[in-house]
Amino acid sequence: MTDADTRTPLSRLLASMTLDNDVSHVHVPDDWLQGRAIYGGLTAALCLQAIYDQHGADLPPLRSALLSFIGPAGPDVALKPVVVRRGKSTAFITVDMLSDDKIAARATFCFGKARDSSVDHARIKAPQVAAPDDCDSFFQRAGQTAPNFTQHFEGRFAGGSMPVTQSDDPQYVVWIRHRDTEIDPVIVGLAALADALPPAAMASFSDVAPISTMTWMFDVLDDEPTTDDGWWLSQSVANHSADGYSSQAMRVWNSAGKPVIVGRQNVAVFA
Repeated sequence: MTDADTRTPLSRLLASMTLDNDVSHVHVPDDWLQGRAIYGGLTAALCLQAIYDQHGADLPPLRSALLSFIGPAGPDVALKPVVVRRGKSTAFITVDMLSDDKIAARATFCFGKARDSSVDHARIKAPQVAAPDDCDSFFQRAGQTAPNFTQHFEGRFAGGSMPVTQSDDPQYVVWIRHRDTEIDPVIVGLAALADALPPAAMASFSDVAPISTMTWMFDVLDDEPTTDDGWWLSQSVANHSADGYSSQAMRVWNSAGKPVIVGRQNVAVFA
């Protein structure tokens, strides 16, 4: 039996969600867990899928997301989206993720229609790196620091430092894509992918140690993000680490260097 035989593709996991009145339910298998819990990117993806399942018929594009990770989640979770406000051009929808009847995460998503504007600029340049085929495997090199869910991704190390190398330059630049090519909509897959790398502060670790994401926010810069061959270029940079917490910046570009996602994350570190 191959690894592919035992993996649960994200598209199948999303399709397995069931709806009971206004609450979505899903069982997350071990191959999608980080230790015993769901990782932040999958939390965001499940919350988004619950919204699209219940309210997504005519929602405008996703513009921004804010997530608080309050407690461990999984493997069985319930998700309850609530439309806070729906106007002509925007919609704000919150989602509570419950695990064992306790709140595990709370997310707020902002959806907004495009509008005409005289302001149009992009100053988020992609780093100059080699193509994915010319880069070494990231998750295989990461070894024991790569959690279980990373088997669903291909990663190619394009720059920065590797985890647990006592680096003075705590950042990663990694080409990354889903092994599952059937994920729809793309933005749900991007939410899962944008948080698939270990926190950049781990590059400064001298040994493997626990980490836990506290909060994560990201903006989506493209109404209909696309890329070639499934590859996205992801960068995580630890801007400040002290007192057991690390603040990091996160960016994602498509294969042509167009910015797609920018975000920030606060991570508790136990090293």
